[in-house]
Amino acid sequence: MEAFHSFAEFQMDVLREVGNIGAGHAATALSKPLDKPVDMSVPKVRMVPFEEIADSVGGAEQVVVAIFLRVEGETPGNLFFILTLDSAKKALRNLVGIEVIDEESYSEMELSALNEIGNILAGSYLTSLADFTMLNMSPTVPSLAIDMAGAVLSYGVLQFGQMGDQALLIDTKFLDGNDEVEGHFFLIPDPESFEKIFVALGVQPL
Repeated sequence: MEAFHSFAEFQMDVLREVGNIGAGHAATALSKPLDKPVDMSVPKVRMVPFEEIADSVGGAEQVVVAIFLRVEGETPGNLFFILTLDSAKKALRNLVGIEVIDEESYSEMELSALNEIGNILAGSYLTSLADFTMLNMSPTVPSLAIDMAGAVLSYGVLQFGQMGDQALLIDTKFLDGNDEVEGHFFLIPDPESFEKIFVALGVQPL
């Protein structure tokens, strides 16, 4: 996969467009149940090696909230949506009106709400990528874990089997000011899926 390390700027623009469209879908999807507008932006899109995913969210020992699922269809892979505990707390407070008292312990209602938020966001990005590539991609039922980032990724490997060695990282931000929520969306295509996705996007391996 070394070919994908040296993307030209126009190739990254294609991925940014996927991220921006996904953010638009997600903002619309989140605003409906909340009955209020949700602003989302995509400040960063990049490719990262699998071993650097944990570093992207604060390190392997950083405790995070992770929603993860398997992508099935023409380009199978794995998908993670990761929030820091602080961002998860802000998301619950501002999106569904739940004030989290103890960051280390979440109620069933809080976990269910986080799972639904992550599910909406992950599904929105997956839909935008499927629409862009015209490839069939369908998500499995998501799982949620609150653990160290390294442990979450290890568990994902155990549950889903071997993962690809590159991830598409789309950083997202929604809400503004002190209420800003940062999330990290990682799509980790299986090795044989990578070239299919990029060829479908019009991005030829270099």
